[in-house]
Amino acid sequence: MLRYTPAGIPIATATLVHASKQEQAGGQRQVEFEIPAIAAGEISKRFLEIQLGAAMVFTGFLARKNRNSKSIVFHVTEFEVVKNETNLLD
Repeated sequence: MLRYTPAGIPIATATLVHASKQEQAGGQRQVEFEIPAIAAGEISKRFLEIQLGAAMVFTGFLARKNRNSKSIVFHVTEFEVVKNETNLLD
């Protein structure tokens, strides 16, 4: 979804889904979660063109949803398509 701030900056919103296997205490742990994400400015238009379900690597930072919120949102600053999906869950 695309919206604009009062200053006219485009903001794209989405939910990112993560799934991986991580090493913990000598064993494998399956990690899965969803996190709300936003992309602001120039990147927002490219962000909206991502194919649903595509494997991606996102770069960015976590911040509160707003000043008074305890919820977090992932702010996307860059992303790229994963070329070889088979390595994602290994």
